[in-house]
Amino acid sequence: MSDPAPQHEFFVAIDSDGCVFDTMEVKWKECFIPQVIAHYKLQGVSKFARECLEFVNLYSKNRGCNRFLGLVGALDLLKDRPQVAARGFAERCEIPDSLRRWIESETKLGEPALVAKLNETGDDDLQQALTWSQAVNASIAEIVHGVPPFPMVCECLDRFYARAGMIVCSATPTAALRKEWAEHRIEAYVQAIYGQEAGNKKQILARANAYAADRRLMIGDAPGDYQAAQANDCLFYPINPGQEEASWRRLHDEAIDKFFAGTFAGDYQQQILDEFDSYLPEHPPWQAEN
Repeated sequence: MSDPAPQHEFFVAIDSDGCVFDTMEVKWKECFIPQVIAHYKLQGVSKFARECLEFVNLYSKNRGCNRFLGLVGALDLLKDRPQVAARGFAERCEIPDSLRRWIESETKLGEPALVAKLNETGDDDLQQALTWSQAVNASIAEIVHGVPPFPMVCECLDRFYARAGMIVCSATPTAALRKEWAEHRIEAYVQAIYGQEAGNKKQILARANAYAADRRLMIGDAPGDYQAAQANDCLFYPINPGQEEASWRRLHDEAIDKFFAGTFAGDYQQQILDEFDSYLPEHPPWQAEN
């Protein structure tokens, strides 16, 4: 899909998983995590692996990061747990050099870029990461369906639609995004759907630069969404984890009017950012226990 030309005065970018759809929990707990345990042979420390993967990808300030970043971050955290070393599993948590180098150098952390690198190198560790990712996709396709948007999402999209050009800005594979937005018949609200193949969220959100700074808004549920907005001089509205319904209600009843009126920036923006920052910790609870 080509970049849409600006047709409105305002611009709104919206994250998808955990923001529009309540799919973060089911995807990670039922699809991603079982495949990590299977493909990285962590059955003997599955309890600790699950805790690390859930913390990094659902319950920390890294929530909503790219799947490969989430895998590496959780394995790094898992490796340092004394129970894992005591059971002789620390070596299995070591991040292969080739995977770490690919993550550090590649800006479009998706399967197409990984396949290209694998074709170039034939690296077994990159193949393992690709096989894991493909297994996750198959599991999501089988399990994740029938999850509607959060209450008030469609009402908010209706309010934005007449005055704002909207895009989806997500770290999820584009094909999955299109499937989910089409399943619930909300794809017509947005001009474009951008997933991980289009780059990271900061790169995707650079499309906002065609609009005035006080007329562009990012809606997301993770600190990474805010960082992408900040990098592109966008306003940010948070969907607070665990308080999604209330967040969408406040957006509909209050924040949209402030955005269109030009009164969103400043004290109001700071108030909701301070609230958002309190929802997700930086360090896992077991580190405080040690």
